[in-house]
Amino acid sequence: MADLGPAVDFALAGVAVGSAAALSGVGLVVCYRLTGVLNLAQGGIAVFIAYLLRELVVVRGWPVGWGAVLCLLVVAPGLGVLLQLAVFGPLRRRQAGIGEVVVACVGVLVLLIGAVAAVWGTTPLADVPALVPARTVTLPGGHLLRVDAAAQLGTVLVIAVALWAVGRWTRFGVRARAVSADPALAELAGVNAGRVAAVGWAFGSFMAALVGVLLAPYVLLDPYGLPLLVMETLAVAVAARFYSLPIAVAVGLALGIGQSELSWPHPPGTLGPLLNAVQSNLFAVALLVAALVPWGFVPGFDEQGLLGGGGLPQLGARRRGGGGWAAGACALALLTPLALRAGGVRAVLTVPGLALILLSVVLVTGGGGLVSLAQGAFAGLGALAAALLASGRVPVGAALVVTVLGLAAAGLLIGWPVVHRRGLVLALVTFALAVGLSRFVFEQPYATAGLTVRRPAFLRGDHAFYAAELAVLAVGALLVAAVRRGRLGRSLVAMRDHEAGAWAAGVAVPRVKLLVFGLGAGLAGAGGVLLALGGEAFDASVFDPVQGLLWFAAVVVAGVDSAVGAVLAAFALVGLDAATVPGMSAVVVGALAAGAGWLPGGLAGWVRRAVAG
Repeated sequence: MADLGPAVDFALAGVAVGSAAALSGVGLVVCYRLTGVLNLAQGGIAVFIAYLLRELVVVRGWPVGWGAVLCLLVVAPGLGVLLQLAVFGPLRRRQAGIGEVVVACVGVLVLLIGAVAAVWGTTPLADVPALVPARTVTLPGGHLLRVDAAAQLGTVLVIAVALWAVGRWTRFGVRARAVSADPALAELAGVNAGRVAAVGWAFGSFMAALVGVLLAPYVLLDPYGLPLLVMETLAVAVAARFYSLPIAVAVGLALGIGQSELSWPHPPGTLGPLLNAVQSNLFAVALLVAALVPWGFVPGFDEQGLLGGGGLPQLGARRRGGGGWAAGACALALLTPLALRAGGVRAVLTVPGLALILLSVVLVTGGGGLVSLAQGAFAGLGALAAALLASGRVPVGAALVVTVLGLAAAGLLIGWPVVHRRGLVLALVTFALAVGLSRFVFEQPYATAGLTVRRPAFLRGDHAFYAAELAVLAVGALLVAAVRRGRLGRSLVAMRDHEAGAWAAGVAVPRVKLLVFGLGAGLAGAGGVLLALGGEAFDASVFDPVQGLLWFAAVVVAGVDSAVGAVLAAFALVGLDAATVPGMSAVVVGALAAGAGWLPGGLAGWVRRAVAG
């Protein structure tokens, strides 16, 4: 009989991470059921509170207990109530669509991450205080169990039972169930849905903060790694379909224990590195699988819930000549660096490539109404392809053409199971896709080791390369304009505004979605090629999924259907960080995106309404 001792030891070792994942899933499920909002900002709340706790305990010398009480029981719930009052309450009052709510969540996420980077820097920190001492106790059979893991498991079970009791036996639980089932009908019955939502946000923020301070001692604390780690625990809530607390607890514990168990076997050959990649990224795998599994009917949600339309407010038709001044300003901003010295040009080399990536968001989300969070990942594939081709000494022009065509084909292939999703489910699937590509491709040595990117001799100078970038950007902008003004653009508008009506009018909706998804992937891939050639290296951190969320939010803030706004947004993202401190662009973009309830249509929409008025 096989010795099960090591299996038990690895299972006990995975209890800590599994319990934290279960807590995260419970917080997401409860927050969604009480507010109708998927808390994509959970990772930002987690990292902000973890840094604040470290500041109080390590820097200012507070006792861990008092610092935890202030952070978890005062600051985190207060932040949640503030989010309901200032961000999501206004969106709910004007019955905003799923797309706007997603943008607001992404705005809060990047705002908090940017604030952490601006205040505490981006250097990873290891001196993070632990709420429970990392001691061990010996169980029967000689197995060791960490005290902090046991405390976390007990916390999960106590919170789950308490939530069940509150929902079953208290007056607030009855009101919460009524709001979860039908907020409009609950308000007609006299239930204050806004107050219930405030409680949901307070609880969700508390759970996010608890997950952050529990996970931080196990990993290096940095503004980008911890939020992505917390966001990968979305797999738990997705597997529970944002409804079942027992399933969320069970899946969280199973994933944590399974991740630990996978570190036990050591198969020979190429299977070993693959197993190691799966083991270290099991939550990313689970998120992608859970998001791709057909959703069907989700209890408690109607067609406008998880599966409903995810459109964003458009700017509407332009008056003749009304956008000429904006296009002129954009052209002047792009051409000005050519008159600067080499140092000035080098500072903006990334602008055209980033502008192409943002234009792909304009095409896919602004044109097609598809809330895709994977455009940054397609850009990363383009950069990686350029690095591989450049290492093989393929000419730059050929590398660009091959990469764009390859990415367009890959977009069609990847988009086939994706574009049949809608609303929040589409956002989840594309984000899971971005996480999977980042974890299994961009961060793996087998894909990126030994890559060198060098420009050809005639593009070695910064001025020459920047001029070539402008030419590629001009082609991309003309492509977007041609698509939006042609027959495909008319089909996109019909599909975006009313999908059922587009079907009735004879529009082949799946084919149109697939085509625009492929075009967007090719455009983003071209931007990735320019970024890789501009920096003469492939940098996986540039295409981190959190960075992709920042780019998406920047486009929405600038005007989701404004090509000029996308180009100017690229200038703003690069210039803000260069002129101030790293993370300032995330603070500004996040604050504006979080104010989506007060600024429909973004800055471009506000400017256009002001001019028209």
